[in-house]
Amino acid sequence: MDFLISGQHIDLTYLIIVGFVTGICGGFFGVGGSFLVGPALFALGMPMNLVVGTDLAHIVGKSIVATKKHRTLGNVDMKLAWIMVLGTIVGSELGAQGVQLLKKSGRVDLVIGVTFIFVLAGISAFMTWEGWQTLKMHGGKKAGARKKDHSAFGHIARMMQRIRVAPMIRLPTSGIRQISFWIVLLVSFVGGLFSGFLGGGAGYIRMPMMVYLLGIPTHIAIGTDLFEVMISASYGTLSHAVKGNVDIMVALVMHTGAAIGAQIGAVGTQYFSGPKIRLAFVPLPLIGAALIVYRLLSGQELK
Repeated sequence: MDFLISGQHIDLTYLIIVGFVTGICGGFFGVGGSFLVGPALFALGMPMNLVVGTDLAHIVGKSIVATKKHRTLGNVDMKLAWIMVLGTIVGSELGAQGVQLLKKSGRVDLVIGVTFIFVLAGISAFMTWEGWQTLKMHGGKKAGARKKDHSAFGHIARMMQRIRVAPMIRLPTSGIRQISFWIVLLVSFVGGLFSGFLGGGAGYIRMPMMVYLLGIPTHIAIGTDLFEVMISASYGTLSHAVKGNVDIMVALVMHTGAAIGAQIGAVGTQYFSGPKIRLAFVPLPLIGAALIVYRLLSGQELK
């Protein structure tokens, strides 16, 4: 099928499958799936500025479905989510402006592509190491998936929670007695910056930061991040649409598969512990990085 806005000819089955797979990832890992959707669209030959905006548009609908399911499972900290929306929107707009500057310079594909590769590879390497360390420390202890959510970096989260910069807030749903409002805002701002610059909801950055820096339990970090992505991605989509960076028809076709996959992924979180979910996430960013490397090195499109 030919898509007029992006000028691409893309097989509809390919888009539906990509949407379905990333829908499962979104529901299970609490990420928008841009680490797969972005590279998958880029590998087809779509310009990176359109990849970023279209990916954001696709994520909005999928996040609504996954968030609804996670909320019924008790995995959404609404207070935390609304605070994070503030920082994410500011960061997202700055990231989108960065894409515009690169588009004018003609270097948007190379710069964003290389940045994507380093970010995805770095996240995958870190979470592999942390996951194995955590399982070595606590893997032998029998406990339900929801009761125990250890992290080898738990001491860092406790240190962050001891920073006393007013105003201090309580997050009872996440089990946090006190944490600085500004720490939460900073984490969401960084996530928003990546979202606006690389596309998607940037859950691949924000979800690990919520777990390792804020000390949010993995299951709640997943559901809360999806709610926050639902709001912030809507803003990011509007911002990129005004700049001509969104092919809405591509996004809608992918959403047909994502709506089903998101519900399957959300239910799946109930059967795995936090460390195992984080380890299962590891190979996915590497797949996205490999697709970008292929496109940049070969200069060819996947057919």
